[in-house]
Amino acid sequence: MQPTETPIKAEARNLSFYYNGGHKALKGINLPVHEKKITALIGPSGCGKSTFLRCFNRMHDLYPGNQYEGEIVMHPDNTNILQKAVDPIEVRMRISMVFQKPNPFPKSIYENVAYGLRVRGETQKRDMDDKVEEALRGAAIWNEVKDRLHEVAFNLSGGQQQRLCIARALATDPEIMLFDEPTSALDPIATASIEELMSELKSKVTILVVTHNMQQAARVSDYTAYMYLGELIEFGNTDTMFTKPSRRETEDYITGKFG
Repeated sequence: MQPTETPIKAEARNLSFYYNGGHKALKGINLPVHEKKITALIGPSGCGKSTFLRCFNRMHDLYPGNQYEGEIVMHPDNTNILQKAVDPIEVRMRISMVFQKPNPFPKSIYENVAYGLRVRGETQKRDMDDKVEEALRGAAIWNEVKDRLHEVAFNLSGGQQQRLCIARALATDPEIMLFDEPTSALDPIATASIEELMSELKSKVTILVVTHNMQQAARVSDYTAYMYLGELIEFGNTDTMFTKPSRRETEDYITGKFG
């Protein structure tokens, strides 16, 4: 099914990124992120997909010497989230992230989800309880953990831990969720449940996902961006990209001739 053209939630404008030491990992990328749609980033290892993703919530700020050029503009407020005056913590409330391997904190299931709420200054227990339940329901794990909320999160299976991390990311009501190869450490059954969950979540939130799995990109995304050596080679709606790509390099990668 062709996605209808939707409003743009965020866009990278002439975005370049340099790692400490001067290595230019991203080269002048212009990319729209459509609202309440899933955009997949594909390309061979080392092409800049995860680097690009981490620009969106200023993860690179955690390491000295990294440098951004260009803009990432959030709509509708037209805020360039890469400006030094913009607080990275605020950016991470608006744009949350789910990593490749499940990374629950060494705390209870409840406290994992409540973490971002506490950082944001939430103190009312009833409001906290409601938000934690809502996030766990949103991540399709509430029924599995509702009687175990005060158990350590490490007791959960890998797939459950990843859904807990999604609940933690959902709890602060983000506008965009970033997924960095969220199923690469999971078995096929857990992978299918995360993909199904992502498809359900896009009714509430805009999603940007890095994946090495062509079938996954084709299954879950509305738009696809193909990257190579830090450059954006092609961007378009997923059905078109996978059936009639406009660039030969894209076709070679998707069909497995390259990469």
